[in-house]
Formats: sequence, structure tokens, C-alpha cells
Amino acid sequence: MYPTRHRTLALFLAATYPLAAFAADAEPAAEPAAATESAAAAPQAEADNNKREVVVVKASRQNYRALSATGATKTDTLLKDLPQSVRVLTADLLKDVGVTNLASALDLSSGISRQSNLGGLWDSYAMRGFTGDPNFGSDYLVNGFSSSRGYNGLRDSASTASVEVLKGPASALYGRGEPGGTVNITTKKPRFEPNYSIDLSAGSYSTYRGAVDLTGGVTESVAYRLNAAYEKGDSFRDTISTERSFFSPSFIWLIGDSTTLSYEVEASEQRVPFDRGVVAVGGVLGLVPNSRFLGEPKDGPTVVKSLGHQVFLQHEFNDQWKLQSGLSYRDSELKGFSTEANNLLADGRTLRRQRRHRDFSATDVSGRVEVLGKFSTGAVVHNVLVGADAYRFDDRRVQLRRNPNATNPYAIDIYNPVYGGVADPLTLSIDTKESQRAHSFYAQDQVDLTDQWKALLGIRSDSYDQTVTNYRLNVSNTQSLSATSPRLGLVYQPLKTISLYATAAKGFRPNSGISLDNKAFPAEESRSYEVGGKLETADGKITGTLALYKISKENVLTTNPVNTDFSISAGEVGSKGVELDVSGEIFPNVRMAAAYAYTDATVTKGDNTIVTGSRFPNVPKHSGTLVLTPTFKVGTGTATLGGGLNYVGERLGDVAISSNFRLPAYTTAKLISSWSPNKKLRLALNVDNLFNKRYYASSYSQVWVAPGTERTITLNLNYKF
Repeated sequence: MYPTRHRTLALFLAATYPLAAFAADAEPAAEPAAATESAAAAPQAEADNNKREVVVVKASRQNYRALSATGATKTDTLLKDLPQSVRVLTADLLKDVGVTNLASALDLSSGISRQSNLGGLWDSYAMRGFTGDPNFGSDYLVNGFSSSRGYNGLRDSASTASVEVLKGPASALYGRGEPGGTVNITTKKPRFEPNYSIDLSAGSYSTYRGAVDLTGGVTESVAYRLNAAYEKGDSFRDTISTERSFFSPSFIWLIGDSTTLSYEVEASEQRVPFDRGVVAVGGVLGLVPNSRFLGEPKDGPTVVKSLGHQVFLQHEFNDQWKLQSGLSYRDSELKGFSTEANNLLADGRTLRRQRRHRDFSATDVSGRVEVLGKFSTGAVVHNVLVGADAYRFDDRRVQLRRNPNATNPYAIDIYNPVYGGVADPLTLSIDTKESQRAHSFYAQDQVDLTDQWKALLGIRSDSYDQTVTNYRLNVSNTQSLSATSPRLGLVYQPLKTISLYATAAKGFRPNSGISLDNKAFPAEESRSYEVGGKLETADGKITGTLALYKISKENVLTTNPVNTDFSISAGEVGSKGVELDVSGEIFPNVRMAAAYAYTDATVTKGDNTIVTGSRFPNVPKHSGTLVLTPTFKVGTGTATLGGGLNYVGERLGDVAISSNFRLPAYTTAKLISSWSPNKKLRLALNVDNLFNKRYYASSYSQVWVAPGTERTITLNLNYKF
């Protein structure tokens, strides 16, 4: 159950259902509102990626669109005017491809690779080789607020309006973050025009999913939206079953003509057994079936719960100046038993295992206030943003653990598993509390020098306090850090269809946790350089970005191979590469989304555990994706019949100094099809891993290898009423 302080909120959430039902029965609004999301809008939405403006016009019922505070760029600047690579994955594109989670969405962008995901419990990926804090899932934002501090499980797409992938540094705006880039998820907003849809899916491994999206006006100035989803099913992995739920009501209140107040709630829960995957026997994969589960079914599921709130207030002073602010509060927890591989004995079949019980919880509170304005100095136009933000994060971790020993190896035969082993009693291995307090001030000026030249200047000052208490050893560590993160970019547009850019920035990122010898870690520091070009055809139907970058970073953490409960510093690392993203309507009624990345990410200065010159685990040098979705008429309706390919190159699969274990390259295919006999009904049939390719998605070591999903068929029905 959620903490007691949320019981009142739970009653409030339950009370919103009758409100939604009442709105569903209400008469349609007499005045038109903004257009709702629809599959028919997909071609134009995809073509408009580089035109996308995250704006809010004056807050009247007739012209309300969305909160500007939710955009990752925080301004209404056209993406082609930004000196960085940006990829916007729209809700329509995600629907076409059949995406229901963040990991699958990010497969559509260049330079992003899957990482070890803590036994399937959270999203973990690397962008341009950088993974973020190994103590949590990878960094991502929801409406501009961090949603990765804590334990938030796998991100569901039920409320996703778009996934914004901003490559390169964003520290001048957000401070804590990876130099490889930032992912921001914008959520669907309430609308005054009634719109209701239901989404039902059934697929392989007895998997079923249901989702609803309800929105409409409650009064002339208040609108609501309710997004909810529930999914349950088995897996291609033996004995594994999952259950996930997501519930997100939101409200918008138009306070006069110039002020907007909104409130969003996200409640999620997932129940899934902890699963470290398969083993590579002597470094050889494929000797054990990818379906083989080597844990203990009796451990039951690990439960991950998250309950978050976001409040946004925006006020327009006039056509040139406005204020945007927000507050975010999130509680999260992770609890459950696990049985995990420890090492394979010399006989090549007996796997010694360890057992753990995790009881983790976290609270994350953050807020920001920003003023945006526009003014001119002669012929030069300035678009300025000045802001301040702060956050407080508390992380409590209690873990019990028992390693195998000579008298009780807690073993299993990997070729003929017999479940039911009993480990020795667990003992306390981790009992810590970490508190982070941070505040910052930042400013940015996007300058229109001429019609062809534009500049971006940004700077941010961060102050950070961290206290880590180890109750098991009765010791505490405290440190205070500060950093200044500047950013400079320049854009040249020789033609209206072409933008050339260059950018440079410094980054700062505090590290969480303590080392095995109970010491806090210094903060990461990074330097990034990038040049590139953007293309947008005159008709706006095709957009593309080519980027070249070089990044260096100090004080990077990785999981300690000696004791995976702790982290170690990998020293200095670097990444350089080339990325290409192209999307749009390449022929009449034929949409394409393509991406390619060359990523050279290595340790430039290692220690006794990480080898200098070694590549980053799970980061391929070459990767790419291609999706084609032709649309054609069928009677009075429309249909699509297309597909996709996803290629991931060879990767290092082990962080240990003595290993050269590698994951093989692979290519998977996808079938995409749909039929819409009318505007209300859409039927879709998607097949992932069409040719049932055996592959391995990620790995931490030779005994923790995550196999890729086998062929999966999903039938989907979406009905609007």
C-alpha cells in the first residue's frame, strides 16, 4: 500500500471517476476547441516535428492549447533555430508502431542503446554512450521535471503526447543531467471539446491490455483528462508473469484571459519477478535457451509503486512577457525478494546463486519559476529566459543478502533446472539514507542576430548538498558542491530549408550513493562540442538532422564488479560520433522514420577495475532503425501496411577487467498494419521480431545477460466515441 499520507489523495482520485462519467454524458461544447490527437493527423504531425512550438496562447476557452512549461526547450523557439539535434516522437508515430513503453519509443531515435535494467524493474538506456546514475534508472523528464530519481518502474505510454529527445548538453537549463542528451516526456493535456477513446489489446503469451483516454469540459473554465491503463500477461521467459497499472487524472483551470493553472497525478504499480536473464557458458551464448529462468519462482514478484503530482501555473503579462512555474512531488518504492546468479562452477552447468530482499523508498520534491520575455536592441531580437529551481530528494535503502558458500551453494542446474532451493538466512548488507538538497539560478538568451544568423547563450549556477548515512556502520558523509555550467551555440541558415549549427557546453552532475569503503563520490564534470545541419523541405513534409559530436566526462560511476551493491568511479570517459535522423512523408501517403548512429564511447582514463581504452558496456559502434508505413484507401476507410528494421551492432557485455565478453550484433524485423473503416474505429495487427531472431538486448556480466523478446503478435482495437 502507499504511505498513509496518500489515503486522502486516493479518495480524491476515486472521486474523479463520477466526474469523468458526468462529462462523458454532457453535450458537446458549442464553441470549438483545439484539434484532438488522431491517426489521420499523423503525416502532418510527423512532418511538423522541426516546426513544433510548445506555446500557450491567451488562456481563453476557445484557444487553449497546452502549457509551455511542459516543453523540454522551455521556450516557443522553432526547433530548426536551436543549435542542437532534436527528435520529437509524436503520439501518432508511437501508435503506428505499437509502442506502449519508453524503451520501445527510444529505439526509434539515433544514438540510444539499451542498458542493464535491474532485472526488468526500470528503464535504462545510454544516450551517446552515457547511462546516468547506476543507482537508478536512466534520466528522463516528465513535463520538464525529473522523473528518474527514485523507483518509478517501466514508463507506460498511456498518457504520452510526445517523447522529445534533445541530444547534447542541457545543463545550462536543467543542471543535473547527462551530456549525451535529455529525454522529456510531455503528457496529454485536458481539452474542452469532449473526446473519449478506449484501447484494447491481446497478444502472445496470454498478454492483455486495456486503456482509456477521456477528456472534456467540466465548466466553461475547467477541463479534465483521464488516462488509465492495465496490462497483464505471461512471458517468453519460463514462469514469468507481469502485471502493470497506470492511472493519471489531470485538470486545467483557465483563470481569466491570461492565467492558467493545471494539476496532474500519476499513479503506477508494477508486479514482476526479478529476472537477471541467462548465462553465457564460458562466454558462449545460446547454450541455454533464452526462455530459461534461473531464479526462484517462489520469490514472487518485486513490486514497484510510484505516486506523483505536478502543478503548473502560467501567467501572461502581455504579448512579450510571461511567467511559468511548477511544482512536482513524487513518492516511490521498490520491494521484493530475488534469486540471482553468482557464478558458474567448473563443470559448466552448476550455477551458484545469491538471494536478496530489497526495501527501497524515495521522496522527490522539486519546483521552478521562470520568466520569459522578448525585446529588441536595434535590429537584434532577444528571447530571454531567467529562472530558478530547487529540489529535495531523500532515498532510503535497506537490503538483506546471502551469498552462496561451500556448505550451501544455493545452486541450480542450468540445463535441467529444479526449482525450490533454500538459501541460508539473509543478513543485512545495506542500510543507508541519502539526502540531496540543491538549488540553482539560470539564464538563457536566444538571439536573432539577422534573418540568417541566430545565437544561443546560456549559463547556470548550481549549489548542492549531500548527506549519506550508513546505519549499518553508524557513519555519515556530507559534502557540498557547486558548479557553473555555460552554453554557447550558433545557427546559420543559408536557405530557409537548411540550418547549420555549432554548440559547446560544460556540464555538472552530482553522483548518488557511497563507495564500498563508505566514501561519497565527487560530482561528474563534462565538456561537449557538437556541429551539425538540419533540413526541412519547403513543403514541411520531410525533416532531417545530421550531427557530429565529441564529449568528455570525469568522475563517472559504474557498478562495482566486486560488490554490485556499490558503485565505483570509472575515471574519465569520452564519446564521439555521428548521428542521422530523417522522418516525414517521403512519397505521397508513405511515411518514414529512419535513424543511424556511429558511437565511439570509451574509457579514456581507467583505474584498477576499468581498463583504459575499453568500450562502454552495451553501447554498439553502429546502430540504426527504419520504419515505413504506407497508407492507402480501402473502401471508404484507410489502411496501412508497413514494417521496420532495427539493427544493433556488437557490444561489450561485461564491465570486469579480465573479460572480453561481447554481445553479438543483431537485426530484428517488425510488421505494422492497421485498418480504419471510419474515423471512430481502428484495428491494428503488429508483429515484433517477425522472424523470431534470437538476440541479447543487454548484459552486465556473463551470468546476467538479458535475452531479447521472441516473436510477439499483438492485435489492437481503438474506438473513439
